[in-house]
Order: sequence, then structure tokens, then C-alpha cells
Amino acid sequence: MTIILVVSGVLLFVSALLIGYRVLAGPNSLDRLVGVDALLAIAICGLTIWMVYTRDTTLAPGVVALTLVGFIGSVSVARFRVRDEE
Repeated sequence: MTIILVVSGVLLFVSALLIGYRVLAGPNSLDRLVGVDALLAIAICGLTIWMVYTRDTTLAPGVVALTLVGFIGSVSVARFRVRDEE
């Protein structure tokens, strides 16, 4: 079980690095928005992996709060997004 959690953590770290590059080098604001949303999803998955590893569920409300913040943030930015200049 520990090997699976370590492999999951390493894969999440690698994907966070790749998505971090996309956030920094994104050609427009929508790419950056999707990248930040994906980074938040990776953070949520990382917290969940940590909860499974430690068998401690005290972080569960934090995961729910991060999910809510990510959803509300994505919807509000997508709603009020202005087109990028070509």
C-alpha cells in the first residue's frame, strides 16, 4: 500500500511541475485558468493521499473547502473573463 501511495505522490508532483509550466507559459488567460484549476485539483489529491497515508481524516473539511473554492473561483473567472487580444 505504501508503494502505491509513494508512486501516486511522485506522479502528482511531476504533473504539478508540468502544469506549473503551462500556467507560466500559457498563451492566454484561459490556459492559465485551467492550469491553476488543475493545480488546485492536484493539491486536493495530494491532501487526500496524505489522509490515506496517515489514516487521519481531520483534513477532510479542508479538502471540501478547497473543492468549493476551486469551483467558485473557476465559475466566477469564466463568467467575467474578457477576451484576450490577438
